[in-house]
Amino acid sequence: MKVSLNWLKDYIDLRDINVEQIVDKLTYAGLEVDEVIDQAKIYDNIVVGYVKERRKHPNADKLSLCIVNDGSRDYSVVCGAPNVAEGQKVPFAKIGAVIPSNGLKIEKVKLRGEVSEGMICSEKELEISDNHEGIMVLDSSLEPGTPFSKVMNLDDVVLDIAITPNRADALSHIGIARDLAALFDRKLNMPEIKLDETDGQSSEYASVEIIDAENCPRYVAKVVLNVEIKESPEWLKRRIESIGLRPINNVVDVTNFVLYEVGQPLHAFDLDKLAGKKIVVKKAREGEKFVTLDSKERILSETDLMICDAERSVAIAGVMGGENSEVTPETKNILIESAFFNPSSVRKTAKRLGLQTDASYRFERGADYNITVWAAKRAAQLIAMTTGGNVCKSEIDAYPKPFPTKNVELRYARIKRILGYDVDKETVKKIFVNLGFGVNESDESVNLEVPSYRHDIEREIDLIEEVARIYGYDKIPEVEKISVTLEEKVDQSENNDRIRNILNALGFYEILTNSLLREELAKEYGNPLGVLNPQSAEMSHLRPSLIPGMLQAISNNIKVNEKNLQLFEIGKVFERINDEINSFDDFKESEHLIIGLTGNAIEDEWYEKERKFDFFDLKGFAAAFLNKYLPGVEYEIKRIDSDKFEYGMEMLIDEAVIVRAGKLNDELLKPFEIEQDVFVAVFDLDNIKSVERGAPEFKELLKFPKVYRDFAFILDREIEAGEVIKVIRNASSNLLHHIKLFDIFQSESLGMNKKSLAFRLEYYDKSRTLKEEEVDKEFRRAIKAVEEKFNAKLRGS
Repeated sequence: MKVSLNWLKDYIDLRDINVEQIVDKLTYAGLEVDEVIDQAKIYDNIVVGYVKERRKHPNADKLSLCIVNDGSRDYSVVCGAPNVAEGQKVPFAKIGAVIPSNGLKIEKVKLRGEVSEGMICSEKELEISDNHEGIMVLDSSLEPGTPFSKVMNLDDVVLDIAITPNRADALSHIGIARDLAALFDRKLNMPEIKLDETDGQSSEYASVEIIDAENCPRYVAKVVLNVEIKESPEWLKRRIESIGLRPINNVVDVTNFVLYEVGQPLHAFDLDKLAGKKIVVKKAREGEKFVTLDSKERILSETDLMICDAERSVAIAGVMGGENSEVTPETKNILIESAFFNPSSVRKTAKRLGLQTDASYRFERGADYNITVWAAKRAAQLIAMTTGGNVCKSEIDAYPKPFPTKNVELRYARIKRILGYDVDKETVKKIFVNLGFGVNESDESVNLEVPSYRHDIEREIDLIEEVARIYGYDKIPEVEKISVTLEEKVDQSENNDRIRNILNALGFYEILTNSLLREELAKEYGNPLGVLNPQSAEMSHLRPSLIPGMLQAISNNIKVNEKNLQLFEIGKVFERINDEINSFDDFKESEHLIIGLTGNAIEDEWYEKERKFDFFDLKGFAAAFLNKYLPGVEYEIKRIDSDKFEYGMEMLIDEAVIVRAGKLNDELLKPFEIEQDVFVAVFDLDNIKSVERGAPEFKELLKFPKVYRDFAFILDREIEAGEVIKVIRNASSNLLHHIKLFDIFQSESLGMNKKSLAFRLEYYDKSRTLKEEEVDKEFRRAIKAVEEKFNAKLRGS
């Protein structure tokens, strides 16, 4: 937000404080100054010049040779403007000046053989207007040598301040002045309002009805009659131009002035255009069309709050007015709106319509519900001053349910405990008095009445932060030594960083998705938790699964022709346990990891054929991750039936499910417009992290040969390979070190509902060479166990 230093001086005495001090204090207090624009420096070395003489250039038909005086000496200047004339007062850029419009630095030069020691400027060159047809001619009464910035009242300093979202109170000149008053211990001078009101009451000329009091808790209206719409006076134009606004007319300029003065958005209606001379605040009709002041037609939703008259909508509440009630040169009577709208309502409407205005920007962050009457009176005062209008008595103040006063206690001892140093009690009180808080002190604490413009003050810690930022972070005393315990610290991010490194090495890219979903989608994946005050219907519930976010990321990539994807995400998921949420026991929060595969595993090249990702790729990646993350830990694999997977599996450690994986059903893909297979594996990180990992061990190279034996069994199709492996291992001694399934074959030639599983068994002993007989004995024992357990038949026998 841009703030004029000259404008600030209307509310606080800054005469003995320089710009650097102001910038430093504001920045340290949390109002970071991004840029300082010193207008006087922009026009440095540009002064009022007097054209003593003008004659034709001897070597150029379109150039003039002028003698310009700056109050101390004469300069020879070559000028190409057709309107330059003897006796004029002009803006004269001396040697060393920089032209604002193009950055040209003025130097002594020769033009067509004649010396030129400066430049006579046009309005466009000085960025006063777009006029460049000739030089700018100044008032003849001006003294030569007077700085141009002083003549044009361009001697202001403008601060561009980055206002954080929690500091809506600082979105005005009075808001900034209030902080400066606390920082420099100065008095804040609020403008005095004196109204010469007529006998008629505002309520005699208009009425207000609030239907939606939840989204419009307060609406103030004040009437001004017999106005004359015309150009604003110079002081008003100068004020709003200083912060980059364009003057429109005296009424609109006043509403903008008050907005930037005190932070309260206002709107001026043409009272005679309001049907029934009535204001009604209510929701829009679904699909209603409305033309805003920017001449664009908006399609409204039933969630949008509207300002209506007795027959139609006339403004989008807190966002923008409508063409059908705007102030025009023919307007004679004005109704001033000064209201407080629910921040979330304005935010939803502005975001949905893609329409952010100065008003919505402030309402979204929380305006001051107690400044509404003052702002309406202030606007009425200035409108009467600039238009000659008559202000009606009193205001219409529709305030069905007043906001309660908020009080927060601040303990003096707590300040020292949090900040680490003492702040004098009187200093603490003075800080809060200067910030506008009500103060009620006791021996050990101070009870503070929080002003209505400070929505960010909720707890004692917020008050301590105010003390710290105003008292000064630079006053925090230096600490000579810091004691640090040598006990082992827990790095909460270490595990997740390790997971990321493993998956990056396996070729996966990390994604980050929104943890909020729309209700219908969230319910497809579990029993989700709703958000009390959602920003939109699309983000109304906490996610019970990472799968929707993965599918949205895949969909977004496919739409830009990135179809071969290996993605992963680490994130929290939330599951409602009980219908009513009263405590943390009524819902579950857990951390999950999801990996997703889709598209081609191998591209078509001259040396190999194209191959798509399949279930075995997913299984392999899941196993590779677990083997790397939990080296040496054995896990069990089971086939599962699930409404989410066309086919899938579970991986378990000590009966605890750590992974669910499979090919997602096509029905889940349709809402995301995905037309290719998607494979996902969801890891329960809470379960995985609870598994004890052994310390890394050095394994000596094997000195003796390994012996391999292969066999294949014909068995029932529903028997899983994991069950067979478990039987083989239980029937074998410690000579068997590894079992690998290397082939699965299904064919009617094997018999109805039969399949063939082929395994390779690896035997060795670390201390000796195995004998053929003992390996054969082990091998036959494994065969017999499988045959007896599953009624299996050894192939080839």
